[in-house]
Amino acid sequence: MTVTQRRGRKIMMEPAELDEFLSTRRTCRVATVLADGAPHISPLWFVWDGTSLWLYSITRSKRWAALRRDPRVAVVVDAGEEYGELRGVELSGSVEFIGEAPRTGEPNPELARVERLFARKNFGIDELPHDGRHAWLRLTPEAVASWDFRKMGSP
Repeated sequence: MTVTQRRGRKIMMEPAELDEFLSTRRTCRVATVLADGAPHISPLWFVWDGTSLWLYSITRSKRWAALRRDPRVAVVVDAGEEYGELRGVELSGSVEFIGEAPRTGEPNPELARVERLFARKNFGIDELPHDGRHAWLRLTPEAVASWDFRKMGSP
């Protein structure tokens, strides 16, 4: 993972902070480009494995179709309400399609840990049920920028 930010180094997250943040947040916003060139942004649950962001997307969505045409993506995960509480991460790169689409639960060693993490984080269970509508996308980010305004201290 490459950290690309130059400005804001004082408020960027350290690697351990970034891992903790991405491991505990549930929803991200995924930005893609539609066939006509228009941007498309949609919320999605995710799981972070320490290296990659895993997205469990409906295969009949605009997002899925857009990424099939062009796998480049930008994803934002953020938190905070007041200015001094704002923190987040932007990850960008190209997604990879992992496993069958849609996912029906065929044994896949590459997905075993990810599905367990996703099921525990989002549903409080150990095994992810497969509905035949979703499939996995993996984003191993090429660029990462982060911010944590809490590091600026009180005015």
